[in-house]
Amino acid sequence: MQADNPAALMTETRSPPLQSRPKEDLEHLAKLYRQMLLIRRVEEESARGYAEGKIGGFLHLYIGQEAVGVGSVAALRPEDYVITTYRDHGIALAKGMTSRALFAELFGKVTGCSKGLGGSMHMFDREHHMLGGYGIVGGHIPLAAGVAFASKYRGDGRVTLCFFGDGAVSIGGFHEGLSLAALWKLPIVFICENNEYSMGTSLSRSMSVEDVSLKALGYGIERDRFFADDVLEVERRIGEAVQRAREQSMPTLVEVRTYRYRGHSMSDPAKYRTQAELDEHKKRDSLLRARASLTEQGYAESRLDALEKSVEAEVADGLKFASESPDPGLDILESTTYSGPFAY
Repeated sequence: MQADNPAALMTETRSPPLQSRPKEDLEHLAKLYRQMLLIRRVEEESARGYAEGKIGGFLHLYIGQEAVGVGSVAALRPEDYVITTYRDHGIALAKGMTSRALFAELFGKVTGCSKGLGGSMHMFDREHHMLGGYGIVGGHIPLAAGVAFASKYRGDGRVTLCFFGDGAVSIGGFHEGLSLAALWKLPIVFICENNEYSMGTSLSRSMSVEDVSLKALGYGIERDRFFADDVLEVERRIGEAVQRAREQSMPTLVEVRTYRYRGHSMSDPAKYRTQAELDEHKKRDSLLRARASLTEQGYAESRLDALEKSVEAEVADGLKFASESPDPGLDILESTTYSGPFAY
């Protein structure tokens, strides 16, 4: 169980200075850096597509929070489940969704992960066990508990990760989900991506107790709390909770402090924060930290250049694929509305 002094805890859990890592660890870090960079570039191009009118509805970008999704998913096995909120693009990519399927879904094309019918807030990938983004704040948390219950009932050894924002911890579904997970001892990790703002409302105005992880005490489950400066630290800390879920069938509530560099959605100019505040957070950008770590530990600049070019090529390919894909036709109306043929 973690210490109960929030201020002391946040000081203790800031990522330490970069240290030398074995060659195999550098290769792993390079892989995670590529995933984070891919998410960053996909999100930047998504913002461009939205501004150009190619994407309709809402668009919630993951820029600034990449280390949370990438590090957390890195702690999983491929068969483990993930369920998240409407800020779901980055987590879907980390779980294995292709940029082609993601861009096509954003563009409303039939080749998208949900045949263009779900859009930005509903990324779903059955093959990779990405069980969706959900638009109702906190409404997916009991669903995640249900997924974990199914795993325990079947005895399949799978763990469920449930992501949500700090705004969801005051929603009834959050407490229902944690209460049942604790009562039934479910193999689930609840991850609060605390980016300091519930839409445009700061923590000081939305929560009486800033330390979200303290809420775990009310349900008798383990907790953790740390900053997402280093993707490897995220992987390690979430990995501990995943191991607890898998081996002991016990849930954990983890608060990961992060920060989004864009507004809540594309319609949010984010005037509720200062430029100085944003600039200060960008100094701890997990992408810059990962890249600096690679170069300082001897990862060749030429290899980084090739890695970054491969990301650009993948993004360009995804955009081209989405642009050239057809719109969904009336022929999919019945199959995407009903579970099977009518029995008259």
